[in-house]
Amino acid sequence: MTAISTQSLVKHYGRGSKEVSGLAGVDLTVDKGDYLALVGPSGSGKTTLLLSLGGLIHPTSGKVMVDGTSVYDLKPAERIELRRSKIGFLFQTFNLIPYLTAMENTQVPLMIAGKSREQQESIAQRTLELVGLGDRLHHKPSELSIGQQQRVALARTLANSPSIILADEPTGNLDPATADGVAEMLRGLNEEGITIVMVTHDPRMAARAGRVMKLVEGRIAEK
Repeated sequence: MTAISTQSLVKHYGRGSKEVSGLAGVDLTVDKGDYLALVGPSGSGKTTLLLSLGGLIHPTSGKVMVDGTSVYDLKPAERIELRRSKIGFLFQTFNLIPYLTAMENTQVPLMIAGKSREQQESIAQRTLELVGLGDRLHHKPSELSIGQQQRVALARTLANSPSIILADEPTGNLDPATADGVAEMLRGLNEEGITIVMVTHDPRMAARAGRVMKLVEGRIAEK
């Protein structure tokens, strides 16, 4: 079964003579349970494609389908609900709220989803324990290592039990040993059935994926 697909996906930035093509007609199919790494030079459209898949950048033309739903045919509120219920994002910049603890940062998407405080705390604690931070629940980001901060970001991503994770350079700010730990967790999540699409420049990360595709000038050429 297909988790995500695109049809002739095009994204242009700017207008007229200053128009730049971010995506130039991308056709992509990601089956449920796939682990796909997107590689390619800077400016090739990798992040534009990833954010388009997640409903965050409206394409100039073409379609993005998630579980059979045409993402950009949805109303904005419906698109937000689709992201909340199906998609988790993991970015190179962790985007943690500095004055909140690891537990509180992980509770944020649960609060937005309308979970009770008891549910938020229970799920957040369980998820942080899953990523090896059971002893850091009440630490703020400034009290955590870079690798621990990325694990909090991963816990926050997992809090709403997404079926799809979209990861943009998830180990880009990490030392090799810490990056290996995050890579192992992502691989384990994929083995549990979560579909992962990851943008990476790290050949070690790409090697852990089940499939690697290369973007060049907004087009995909399978490796």
